Amino acid sequence: MLYKLAKSILFQMQPETAHHVIMANLDWITTLGLHKLLTHTPPEDPVEVMGIRFPNTIGLAAGMDKDGERVSAFGALGFGHVEIGTITPVAQPGNPKPRCFRVIPAEGIVNRMGFNNVGCEQVLRNLKSADAFHLRGGVLGINIGKNAVTPIENAISDFRICLAKSYDRADYIAVNISSPNTKNLRSLQAEAPLRELLGALRDERNRIIETEGAPYKPIAVKLAPDLENDAILRAVDIIVEHEMDAVIATNTTIDHSSVQGLPNWNETGGLSGRPLMARSTECLAMITDHLKGKLPVIASGGVMSGDDAVVKMQAGASLVQLYSGFVYRGPELVTECVEAIARWRKQQNA
Repeated sequence: MLYKLAKSILFQMQPETAHHVIMANLDWITTLGLHKLLTHTPPEDPVEVMGIRFPNTIGLAAGMDKDGERVSAFGALGFGHVEIGTITPVAQPGNPKPRCFRVIPAEGIVNRMGFNNVGCEQVLRNLKSADAFHLRGGVLGINIGKNAVTPIENAISDFRICLAKSYDRADYIAVNISSPNTKNLRSLQAEAPLRELLGALRDERNRIIETEGAPYKPIAVKLAPDLENDAILRAVDIIVEHEMDAVIATNTTIDHSSVQGLPNWNETGGLSGRPLMARSTECLAMITDHLKGKLPVIASGGVMSGDDAVVKMQAGASLVQLYSGFVYRGPELVTECVEAIARWRKQQNA
């Protein structure tokens, strides 16, 4: 009831304004324990994925904490992992405002943010916000991308810079080649550019390990749901071939046909939330079936309830990420999903 009241106020604001209000107040809310009025701390349900121990299966998808300012606060809400970003080598403002829109009747969100962030160097300074989260066993993912002004033929340079700079702080790195909001970015999912990019990232990781004595850090690759199924599976094969460690399925969709006629349905950008659930889960099941256990898959897209989270696990996910569902349901969704999956896993192991 309390979150419904808060949401009724927040939803009177523009989405980006509401987001900034939440982000500006989240630290003191969690420090004082006021979030416990909305939800309770979920029990531990540890799982090992990519060689990392996650305290539970539920994470915060990239895009919520773009600049790595509130990692421990989100961890206090029950997330087992927090993926920050997408970050780019140089700070950039993103696309012109307004650039985020609610599709309330469908519990959807359309965004064309465009990787707005303070840049890699400042994000890394901000990551003192992750210290308490790490001490509790939380897992930090850093989602990397390219600057809008960087020509697509030079994209590899941006990804290598972000990988090298963030390597020490990240528990895992996510490669974002599937956002629809940076011009030509999704073309990197095609066979030839994907091979070149992932080969470069594999080599850069090896260089860091060999020259700096750094530990091995896993790399996950996030794919779009709008590719043809054959193209998705070809991309998955290349991900395996180039020694990446996981697939994230999926990013937002540019197909708005499921919300046609609803408020904001025709705004340009990626659609997330409940309308994404069916296609992202279809992609997830197809990818996990194709991989046959070679790599784990992290599910992202359309999870609005604990039951939805279990559906993702049944489709083969190893971890599940929330974004739009968290906006519509609040912190109680985190605990609901952790507990639903814990019950499901217990039944599977009975």
